[in-house]
Amino acid sequence: MRVYLDETQSPAGMLAFAVDEAGALVRVQFAEGDYGSEIEQELEREGFEVSRDPEKTAEVGEQLAEYAAGGRRTFDVPLAFVGSEWQKAVWGALIRIPYGETRSYGEIAAMVGRPKAARAVGRANSTNRIPLVVPCHRVIGANGTLTGFAGGLHLKTRLLDHERRVLATANEV
Repeated sequence: MRVYLDETQSPAGMLAFAVDEAGALVRVQFAEGDYGSEIEQELEREGFEVSRDPEKTAEVGEQLAEYAAGGRRTFDVPLAFVGSEWQKAVWGALIRIPYGETRSYGEIAAMVGRPKAARAVGRANSTNRIPLVVPCHRVIGANGTLTGFAGGLHLKTRLLDHERRVLATANEV
């Protein structure tokens, strides 16, 4: 399968993203993240043929730019989830966390009907290949602390700070 790679600015620095032939978002990776390899290498290792085509990536790039500018709070691009039914259920719950708010792993577990599965939620959360759009940065520990973010807690902090600033500015108007 062919995917199309592009980059854009985000509140957490540059990020790369890939879409499939239909324009569905396949992957997001922050440039400053603590990842084992670059997005292009990962995609190729998984069997994708990586190309660049600004027309194919335009819609996702535009929505990511709108988010970075504070004008977008939700995304409506198609998402290409690859994972188990459990992972997909968790990722679907993440999308329902309101902009600028957080939920604990236990709250997410309750949202998907398994209130005692907080650790399993954490594992599913850590496999999210579409961070920011599938807002795993909005998930926190039960005691309110920032925990776990594949790219690094510094990126999670920047994304949450961005959303809080946007909301604070909107409330001032």
